[in-house]
Amino acid sequence: MNEQKINRRTFLQRSGLNLGTAALASLIGAERPKVLGSTTGVPGLPHHFARAKRVIFLCMAGGPSHLETFDYKPTLAALDGKPMPDSYTKGQPIAQLQGTALKCQGPLTQFKRYGQSGQLVSDFLPWHAKMADEIAVVRSMVTEQINHDPAHTFMNTGTGISGRPSMGSWINYGLGSESSDLPGFVVLTSVGGRNPQPIASRQWSSGFLPSRYQGVEFQASGDPVNYVKSPKNVTTLQQGKLVKTINQLNMHRNRRLQDPEVETRVAAYEMAFRMQMSVPELMDVSGEPEHILEMYGANPGDGSYASNCLLARRLAERGVRFIQLYHRGWDHHGDLVKYMNTCCGLTDKPTWALLTDLKQRGMLDDTLIVWGGEFGRTPMYQGKGGPGRDHHIKGFSMWLAGGGVKGGSQYGATDDLGYHAVEDIVHVRDLHATMLHLLGIDHRHFSVPFQGLDMRLTGVESSRVVNGILS
Repeated sequence: MNEQKINRRTFLQRSGLNLGTAALASLIGAERPKVLGSTTGVPGLPHHFARAKRVIFLCMAGGPSHLETFDYKPTLAALDGKPMPDSYTKGQPIAQLQGTALKCQGPLTQFKRYGQSGQLVSDFLPWHAKMADEIAVVRSMVTEQINHDPAHTFMNTGTGISGRPSMGSWINYGLGSESSDLPGFVVLTSVGGRNPQPIASRQWSSGFLPSRYQGVEFQASGDPVNYVKSPKNVTTLQQGKLVKTINQLNMHRNRRLQDPEVETRVAAYEMAFRMQMSVPELMDVSGEPEHILEMYGANPGDGSYASNCLLARRLAERGVRFIQLYHRGWDHHGDLVKYMNTCCGLTDKPTWALLTDLKQRGMLDDTLIVWGGEFGRTPMYQGKGGPGRDHHIKGFSMWLAGGGVKGGSQYGATDDLGYHAVEDIVHVRDLHATMLHLLGIDHRHFSVPFQGLDMRLTGVESSRVVNGILS
């Protein structure tokens, strides 16, 4: 009997949403076919059975050190404080000041093996240790850009060229969204740590794809989405009539123009109207049990990574296809121990909570989670200030979990100092190919003609699916 009870506030909220949705349908949804691509993907996709329905990409912006997270190097520990061998760095693109003596920096924490898999996890990540058998750690990642902004561009788009579609936009375009009242691609950001680098909205741009596939940034505090709330003293009915009239004018004009961006504008008006009802319900976590809030460590509305992880689960439940969380603060050139404690303290437990919550709800099997930064950190330092590490692109670690991933597995390796990836090297574009594969898409046959080329997320270079981490 108790399970059937519903309090007055919840009833009114749900009733309001349903009535509003019905009003919208009568005003704009029932009078014309749905705009192509608003919730549907490309005909013929997926190519094969999809192990995952959605992606939650946890971006540790700034580049966490693989040498203090998942890649323990006893040889590097033995060389601590000694000159970095020239054989490793000669002719290599490095972020340090040229002409400055480079010294080996040994690991600044301890590592232990956890779970039945014996996954190596550092003491900075005690909550990751609890999910050692759920994650597949790739220790042989490589990328091509050594500074933050172009490295983020490369991680998101597979190229250092600005203006290309992001991975979330590609997936939103290819598969569409399962939600009719939320965007298919949502971005959340948080800050905490050393030297948080800015994140530009072009990192979730749709590039040459229609702009309706771009990511939409949600604010974790204040108004969730800018300019969506109705103006003061404007009713839902008035707003719906305005949207209907504007869209009729746009569609009338587009019968001659046949411009996909006009269709995008029509879809944007309709989506914004639906979001006026769906977003407040999404952001209101008052119905979440207290133990769930405690598990995440979430204080709703505080803009924290913990709150964003909880919102990520709620977005996933509502059919959003690609959810990207950025936590800015991992640029640890100095005082690495202090700021690793800060960043891990803010992100470690909420990440475990997100994975655990999804698993308890039966959603982890069809949700792909990806964790990592835009690059790694160097095994050496310049000896200035507190111990730290600089940008590094030749070898670093990321992990995947969930839909189709072999939990408790390790893949690839770096050399004895953690400088070069030397075994089963995984390029960023290989990561993209694997992500698409798990979503049912063959990256080799997923392209869009642009400027005379068939453009792909994985580019024209040879990319591969990393089968070694798949279940």
